[in-house]
Amino acid sequence: MYIKRAMEEKFLRMSAFFKAVLVTGARQVGKTTMLRHLSKDRPYVSLDDADAMLLAKQDPKLFLMRFKPPVLIDEVQKAPELFPYIKLMCDASDEKGLFWLTGSEQYSMMANITESLAGRIGIMTLHPLSYQELHGITFDAPLDLSLQGLLHRETQAKPFDMENIFDAIWRGGMPQAQNATPEELSMYFSSYASSYVMRDIAQAGGVTDEVRFIKFLTACAANVAGQLNLNNLATVAEISAPTAKSWLSILERLHIVYLLQPYSSNKFKRLAKTPKLYFTDTGFCAYLAKWLSRDVLMNGNAAGHYFENFVLMELIKALDYSTQNYDLTYFRDSNQKEVDLFLEMGGAIHPLEIKLSASPDRREVKKYAMLENNDIPRGAGGIVCMSPTVIPITEQDSFIPVTLL
Repeated sequence: MYIKRAMEEKFLRMSAFFKAVLVTGARQVGKTTMLRHLSKDRPYVSLDDADAMLLAKQDPKLFLMRFKPPVLIDEVQKAPELFPYIKLMCDASDEKGLFWLTGSEQYSMMANITESLAGRIGIMTLHPLSYQELHGITFDAPLDLSLQGLLHRETQAKPFDMENIFDAIWRGGMPQAQNATPEELSMYFSSYASSYVMRDIAQAGGVTDEVRFIKFLTACAANVAGQLNLNNLATVAEISAPTAKSWLSILERLHIVYLLQPYSSNKFKRLAKTPKLYFTDTGFCAYLAKWLSRDVLMNGNAAGHYFENFVLMELIKALDYSTQNYDLTYFRDSNQKEVDLFLEMGGAIHPLEIKLSASPDRREVKKYAMLENNDIPRGAGGIVCMSPTVIPITEQDSFIPVTLL
């Protein structure tokens, strides 16, 4: 059964505005499924097909004669030779939405697109399924962290409990992982690692030492929601720190990991300079770290880290699929004063703590006072948590149920 994606409306608006639209994202998140669902009679070709890829690389002009626009081209990063010809066809037509493209590797495509299709293409990222998508929840307005905005959003949400949330965390958001038994889930992620991740990594960065790379990937999973320490990761994987840096960059390019950058400002001194490490799919992370069931993960010592990862990615999904421009960072200074998230949006910084509790300590929001003398005004914030309802803490802060993101 097809699961409606929150990105659909924004994608169709971009297709009506741009001559080409590119949807990036990790393998298996549902890019092709969504576009084929929306495309109806649009011709489709995948460059995972060896013959199609060979034609696209050796004779891109003939390829585009064979697959005329409007067309959907899957895994377009495998034939960058197409981009100059796509540009020519876009320039020769006034029609919008000529090319729908998907791609799994971000940065190599971006270099070609910047050179060939600047101003002609809209770019979006599709993430693993969100909690709202999985539960058929649609909010009628963008995220608003004010008390009024949260209370309105609450009217459209559904009740939840710890088991609901940790099933979503342990299973992750890959469409094929939904409704799988624990045994099937383990087989799926094992296949995902070997069939997609290792193959794409070998193509993207020439990584050939699969044993050490899996060690590195597992070490990343063990450090989820922690500050990045390349030396430690390198030691565990028995590689050099420069190699660890290179491999991490590849994982980021393939949308496997997400690096949350630290906040920087002249108003604050001695701030952290190291990013924090997260996975775009908590299910894959849990598989790598060998959390064999929802309940073991939920009751284990890493539950808070996985909850933090889950909240971050749910927030990113909500913001990416909306019309809001935003920037996400975390705050930590030399005195270990830390705020989990600074959401810069609408000309203000919205501070957010993440707590795996139904009734966190209200005093946590007192540290937000640090923003009073900042260059950017302080906006509404609070504590994202397991509270079943929105509860005001101060005039600007609330307990925010995790399912309202």
